[in-house]
Amino acid sequence: MSTDDEARPAARLTVLAGPSGAGADRVVELFRARLPSVWTPVPATTRARRAGEVDGVDRCFLDPAEFDRLAAAGELLEWARTGPYRRGTPARPVRCRLAAGQPVLLPLDLPGALALRAAWPDARLVLLAPPGWRPARPSRRRRTIS
Repeated sequence: MSTDDEARPAARLTVLAGPSGAGADRVVELFRARLPSVWTPVPATTRARRAGEVDGVDRCFLDPAEFDRLAAAGELLEWARTGPYRRGTPARPVRCRLAAGQPVLLPLDLPGALALRAAWPDARLVLLAPPGWRPARPSRRRRTIS
């Protein structure tokens, strides 16, 4: 016998990280298609809105002073400078969703994931590798003794 609680994923913060080209956006899209109850935070940014972007849906567009206020108050889980702009993850919506029992999937770059992990050690960190990536093998050079 199954109940709704048994079928629901655990309410935890999972961080999906990888270098550019690893496919994190596609993984998030596929994951959310299978489990629509998983929530993905809307990042905050200081850059201008692009055509077709909706404030609060695609991103939270903030002026630099407001972004700095959030960062100084510790209201961002992580943040980074990208060129002349800043982007980050507002903490309050993530904490509210987790408190309500909803799992959160947060796609980040590697430095953002490490910064978040330092501040939130219970977060599950999933690392993605780009297609075709192979780990480096140790060198097996022969050493000649003379």
